[in-house]
Amino acid sequence: MTTVESARARAARPGLRRPGLRPWLVAGILAVWVLLWIPLRGRHTLALDTSQLTGVQKQLNELRDKVVIARGSNPFFTDFVNVVRTGIDKLTELIQSLISQPAYDRPVPVIGWLGVVALAVLGAYAFGNWRVAVVAGLGFTSLGLLGYWQQSMDTLALTLAAVLLSLLIGIPAGIWMGLSRTVERALTPVLDFMQAVPTFVYLAPLTLFFLIGPASAVIATLIYAMPPVMRLTAFGIREVQESALEASRSLGATRWQLLRKVQLPLAKRTIVVGINQTTMCALSMVTIAALIDAPGLGRVVLRALQILDVGTAFRAGLAIVIMAIVLDRVTTAASVRIEATARGGTAGSRWRPWTVGALGGLTLVALYLAYTFVWAAVFPGSDTGGLFGARLAEAVGSVSDWVQANLADVTEAIRNGFSYGLLNPLEHLIAGSPWYLMCAVVLGVAAVLGGWRVLPIVAVCLGLLLACGLWQDSMVTLTATLIATVIVMVLGVVFGVWMGRSDRADRVIRPVLDAAQVMPAFVYLVPFLGLFGPSRFTAIVAAVVFGMPVATKIVADGIRAVPQTVLEAAAASGSTTWQVISKVQLPLARRALALATNQGLIYVLSMTVVGGLVGGGALGYLVVAGFSQYSLYGKGLAAGVAIALLCILLDRITQAAARRADARS
Repeated sequence: MTTVESARARAARPGLRRPGLRPWLVAGILAVWVLLWIPLRGRHTLALDTSQLTGVQKQLNELRDKVVIARGSNPFFTDFVNVVRTGIDKLTELIQSLISQPAYDRPVPVIGWLGVVALAVLGAYAFGNWRVAVVAGLGFTSLGLLGYWQQSMDTLALTLAAVLLSLLIGIPAGIWMGLSRTVERALTPVLDFMQAVPTFVYLAPLTLFFLIGPASAVIATLIYAMPPVMRLTAFGIREVQESALEASRSLGATRWQLLRKVQLPLAKRTIVVGINQTTMCALSMVTIAALIDAPGLGRVVLRALQILDVGTAFRAGLAIVIMAIVLDRVTTAASVRIEATARGGTAGSRWRPWTVGALGGLTLVALYLAYTFVWAAVFPGSDTGGLFGARLAEAVGSVSDWVQANLADVTEAIRNGFSYGLLNPLEHLIAGSPWYLMCAVVLGVAAVLGGWRVLPIVAVCLGLLLACGLWQDSMVTLTATLIATVIVMVLGVVFGVWMGRSDRADRVIRPVLDAAQVMPAFVYLVPFLGLFGPSRFTAIVAAVVFGMPVATKIVADGIRAVPQTVLEAAAASGSTTWQVISKVQLPLARRALALATNQGLIYVLSMTVVGGLVGGGALGYLVVAGFSQYSLYGKGLAAGVAIALLCILLDRITQAAARRADARS
């Protein structure tokens, strides 16, 4: 068949003509929407003042009151909830007594700063190498130099407690998933929900049962951080080659022996990668849990943001970043060492055991000094803001004040141009449309992009959004989310295509994206708060920076996965670079583009509540208000549910679109 005949045959297939029709259908829906909005704008938008409560929100307040009354007498609370809370509190207090809080009638913790630094260096070298050990030693020491040693250790204690519980539950559950397809099918939707729903949504319900404090923070962190290690453990178990299993079975190995001596050793590298991801998720969530009075660096950042103290927020945020880098490097080095050992290497010199022994001896000396002497237990200068922490905060605050005083015209022009040119018009369109019109538009777009099967879930989410009584606030949040996601995808495609086509660009940009992904959400707000002050623009820019790394890497991997033979054929036919990108690579990477859009949306929406701390408004503000104002608890809880519903709605539409793109590939 000739090329012309092949093209005609492909065009004759109805399944291949639909992708060309789909954009026109979406455009038609949007055009009808705008035409109907003109006469209907401002009607039936279900606007609600902050102080007003709907019936559902009042019932949530009443539910809180009933739970408070039942907490001291109901067996569910006395025999289960209180026992769990007490157990987690005891675990957290134990770790805090070791590294951060005075304990056992001592004015200092059992392991002072010198002992902690020594243990960090020993662990980093034992699991990694000298470079990682130096990074760990310098990193932990810098936490004290910043003047936040105790707060940093409180954050580390909560992180360790959450990671320990996540591993105790997640690894066995992941093994079970890897061994049983039935268990995998049952648990996968639960894990999808745990990862898709923004972290802040967990906080209010948990405080209702477990009160504010470390227990709720650890449980919220557990929910958020456990899925990665479960998924990767299951993946590692399933990926063990069948030939290795058959060889073991032929030797008479039982299922337990098969698991212990074959599957777990071969899956060890993947499991350690899961531990790395769980640790990073735990650290990120622990800082955010400051919203429910979790101790540590997150509380410092939260208070600084509330009073717009950019210097203090930057100083504490830097400490969070340093801790994230150290934990990431140590766990990553552990996975690399395990892989090197599995491939038959010694993963080190013959002197390594002696070096570990020598470091162990020095660590014992450091532990003794830290237990005995105050200078080795309390970091020097902690009561005066650290060696350079106070001066750093003052310098950053001065720079922020100078920027806002001298560059106010520039930053205000950027902020106002964005707000009046893009944000406000789109917000008027989305939040100003009648609720029934918006429902019809969302259902229509969902049907075109995701197919008819996604419509029941979308319809249920829309109905529950209406029931929450926060429709207009939800539409305002949706507006900011869509704008931020579009910007994320524009930047993600530009840099992703560059990385996918250039190994040099990939080597330069990817480490920056990796570093950006380990930073907790609070950290992103600080520099933009200093530049633009509290505003919706600040929240959107922070969300863009938070969501861009994951979208960019997915696009880059999709571009790189396009077969080289296809690119060579396109080049041989005389295509220009732009034609190769636009006509070959991007169309063939549409599955990656759809997945990047999905992940970009989830990451952007997860910044909603954090953005509410710096003027983001809408649902994010209401969630924060629900924590701080007793009468608005029900409204804050409803706002959290609304964020979860938006997240599920957008996730299901984009996932369905990704599956359709994959089916066409």
